[in-house]
Amino acid sequence: MSKKPEESPSLYIYGPVPSRRLGFSLGIDIIPSKTCTLDCIYCQLGPTTDKTLGRSKYFSPGEILAQIKKKISSGQRVDYITFSGSGEPTLNTNLGKLIREIKKFTTIPVAVLTNSTLFIQRDVRKALRAADLVVPSLDAASQDIFEKINRPCSPLKIEEIIEGLRTFRREYKGIIWLEVMLVKGVNDSPAHINELKEAISRIEPDKIQLNTVIRPPAERTARPLSPEELEKIKKVFGKNCEIIAEFDKKAQESLSGNLELAILAMVQRRPVTLSDISTSLGRHKNEILKYLNLLLEQGKVQAVVHKDLTYFEPN
Repeated sequence: MSKKPEESPSLYIYGPVPSRRLGFSLGIDIIPSKTCTLDCIYCQLGPTTDKTLGRSKYFSPGEILAQIKKKISSGQRVDYITFSGSGEPTLNTNLGKLIREIKKFTTIPVAVLTNSTLFIQRDVRKALRAADLVVPSLDAASQDIFEKINRPCSPLKIEEIIEGLRTFRREYKGIIWLEVMLVKGVNDSPAHINELKEAISRIEPDKIQLNTVIRPPAERTARPLSPEELEKIKKVFGKNCEIIAEFDKKAQESLSGNLELAILAMVQRRPVTLSDISTSLGRHKNEILKYLNLLLEQGKVQAVVHKDLTYFEPN
C-alpha cells in the first residue's frame, strides 16, 4: 500500500535551495522519507528505514504538479527543477509522466538525481529520457566495496548497475553528470580508483563529479577526503572530472508567506546551515535565527555540529 507522508506546508516540493551544482534548485520529493534501494553510510538523511526495490505510484501526480506550478509562479529564482529529496526518485512509477507534464508548462530544465540502481529496468530508463539532465551516482566498481559503502538490497549487483548505466548512455540524448562519492578508507584506495576509472570509461558520462562527506552522515565513521586527496584523484580520472565546488551564494528574492513552515520544510529534507536557509529563502540570518530558536525550543529540529559547522535537522 502506498505510504503518505506527514502533512507539511509543501508535501512534495522544497526550496529553491542553493545547490553546489544546479544553482537554485526547486526540489521535488516524490518518495516517502528514507525509502530507497540503498542504505549508504554517508547519506545526509540518516539510515534508510524502508529498503526496497518495489516501485509504486505513491502520490497523486496532479497534486505534485499543482505545487510545482504554484512555486514557479511565485517569482523566486529557479535554475533547475530537480527530482531528488528524501528517497530514490526512480522508485516512483509516475516519474516519466511528471517530467513530461512539467515540460508542458515551463522551460526551466528538469534534472533527476538518482543512485543508478534501477537503470537495469527498461521502464526506468524510458522514464528518464525526457529529463534535461540526469545525475546518477556510482561509488563502487566491485561488489565488496559496493556493499560496504552503499549497503544495497541483496539482489543488486554492481556489474549489472554499471551495465544499466552503459545502456542508458546509449539511449539517452540529454546530459549525464556521473557523481562519485568518496569516503575516506572505504572506496578511495588507488586500486579501487583505477577500477572506477575503467568502469566510468565504459559509461562515457559527459562529466565526472567527485564529492565527499560534507554534511552529517548516516554513520559518523564516514569521513571526508581532503581537498588535496580529491585533487589527486581528479587527475586520475582526467579532463572531464571536476570536484564539486561550494555553492556561490547569491541573493534570492525574499519569500512571502509562513516563514516558519518554509524553514521546517527545508530542514525536513536535508541538514542545512543557517546560511543555507537564509540564502535560499532570501531573508536575513537574524530573522531566520529567531524562527530556528523557536523550532529548537519546540523540539521540532535539533542542531548538530559537523566539521565546525552547525546544521539543523529534524529532531
